[in-house]
Amino acid sequence: MKILAIDTTGVAASAAVVSDGKLLAEEVLNYKLTHSQTIMPLVDDVLKKTETDLKTVDYIACSEGPGSFTGLRIGAATAKGLALGLNKKIITVPTLDVLAYNIFGTENIICPIMDARRAQVYSAFYCWEGDQLKRLSDYMAVSIDVIVEKALEFNKKVIFLGDGVAVNRAKLEGNESFFMAPASLMIQKASSLAVAAEVKALKGEAINGSDFEVMYLRKSQAEREREEKLAAEEDKK
Repeated sequence: MKILAIDTTGVAASAAVVSDGKLLAEEVLNYKLTHSQTIMPLVDDVLKKTETDLKTVDYIACSEGPGSFTGLRIGAATAKGLALGLNKKIITVPTLDVLAYNIFGTENIICPIMDARRAQVYSAFYCWEGDQLKRLSDYMAVSIDVIVEKALEFNKKVIFLGDGVAVNRAKLEGNESFFMAPASLMIQKASSLAVAAEVKALKGEAINGSDFEVMYLRKSQAEREREEKLAAEEDKK
């Protein structure tokens, strides 16, 4: 099974090729350029360096969100275009699951947190049961204080990762049961996405490109501002 995986849900863009559980190549770029500028060159690079013909790829894997609204749309459009053009199926994986897959072989709780701005984070809690990743909570868009409170309820060590760590480090440091992942594991990566996608593929969970729907968890800033404006106008009546 050969999977081409792409992720543009956060600050970094990445692409990877995985074949029968073996990582053949991965490119990650976390520097200045927009995802619309970087993702296709990254895809092209991993394909060329592994001498992979797109026609030999079995599935296109893409993170489905939550994440940057613009990044989500770029990733979804890229994955759909490739899948429809090649007549291939797509495997979507929630971005928080992708992050959790960065950590393996631990008995601790895993808590990815993504900066959602407006004093909120996207998050969920996970643990490993043998070689199976288990989600312990709903996907959430809440304040970091809520996440800290929920993390303490486990009465276990908790590993935090994701771009929300840097933003909320002051709320996480100082607790002896909280640990921060190293920089190499802090961001979502296409290789972790591919591993998670392979698990879903074996369960028959691939979908048609036209059925790909992004997971936002909350409304966009433009939608929220519009609703706030309408509410303010209604209050004046």
